[in-house]
Amino acid sequence: MGIELTYKIAKCCTPQEGNPITGYFKEDGTIAVHDATCSTVQDLRTERLLKVTWNEIRATEAPPDSIALPSEFAELDETDYFILKHHQELGMDYSIVVAEALRIPLEEMHQRHRKLRDLGGLKRVEGRIIHYRKNIVKGKWIKHRNHTYYELTPEGKTWIQAFENQQTPSGT
Repeated sequence: MGIELTYKIAKCCTPQEGNPITGYFKEDGTIAVHDATCSTVQDLRTERLLKVTWNEIRATEAPPDSIALPSEFAELDETDYFILKHHQELGMDYSIVVAEALRIPLEEMHQRHRKLRDLGGLKRVEGRIIHYRKNIVKGKWIKHRNHTYYELTPEGKTWIQAFENQQTPSGT
């Protein structure tokens, strides 16, 4: 009985099938697949580098029609993933805080929040009394009326999982 390996294509270099590749065994047990010429590989721990082949990777892939993701998923990029992940980990939040946390220009953050809401990954939270974040003002409650808060929807959770599983949307 062998060990089932999970390969994830590295986003820094996005190696194309047929090009020489190298693997990096990550702490989470997955193998990040980099183009052999990727500059990121130079900074990685050499004892974790692995020889991998495209045949190995293809052998572990699920059939293309195994899980069909909605077409909206194709409109998302890595920055959208980080925004969704922020909401998953920290809950309801507004654009200024997310922009600062992720170092995204505020206008772009507003646009991305609107896009993610329009696609169904986030929902707008109506004004309500909420508890201040930990370590800001302990035990203080405040009514936020001047900010538009967003929180993750079940669809957004599905998209996070798809990003983390490195699945591709159906039809592409």
